[in-house]
Amino acid sequence: MGRLHQHRSDLLDLVSPTPGRVLFGPAVTISYFPTCRTALPPERYNFKRLFYEAIADGAEGCVLVLASNGYTDTSLGGGTKLSRVQNRRLAGILTDGRLRDFAELQRSDLAIYCRGEATRWGGDVVTPFEANRSVVLAGVGIHPGDYIFADPSGAVAIPANDVRTVLQGACQVSVEDTESIAAIRDETPSTSSAKTER
Repeated sequence: MGRLHQHRSDLLDLVSPTPGRVLFGPAVTISYFPTCRTALPPERYNFKRLFYEAIADGAEGCVLVLASNGYTDTSLGGGTKLSRVQNRRLAGILTDGRLRDFAELQRSDLAIYCRGEATRWGGDVVTPFEANRSVVLAGVGIHPGDYIFADPSGAVAIPANDVRTVLQGACQVSVEDTESIAAIRDETPSTSSAKTER
């Protein structure tokens, strides 16, 4: 992504209840907003309703992106609510907020990345507000349909139109790194034509 785009596309310092799993797929989004039962009545603004709105065009293999809108220390969901994600065969979850019930989430088949575990319900602080709108997580803009890749080193958002080019470029970087490692293994102090390292 860094070779193609100048905008920020990576999220760091993520935690996973399912460490080691790779998350990859097109994004569907839910954006959260400060809770107000008068302005945002819970019969309309709730996770169940907005989840099914987010996946209305299909869910299998998608990544559910939950945008906290600044409430990164607040729980955006727990094992019971998020069991819908596995039931509908999504690839997993990415959020800049916290999640509850890590022990329960570990037993799922999902790949999940978040800011950490919470023990307290967050529904009196934030509520699901919009589905499948563009969101911002930690300065990274994510549009519905953008591809999310996450592993233990962090996450990246890839514009849908560029995903093939980015994946091909990543494979090329891997080849170049392998060649560089081989060249370094054979170098000597007198080697004068060494390539500049990235």
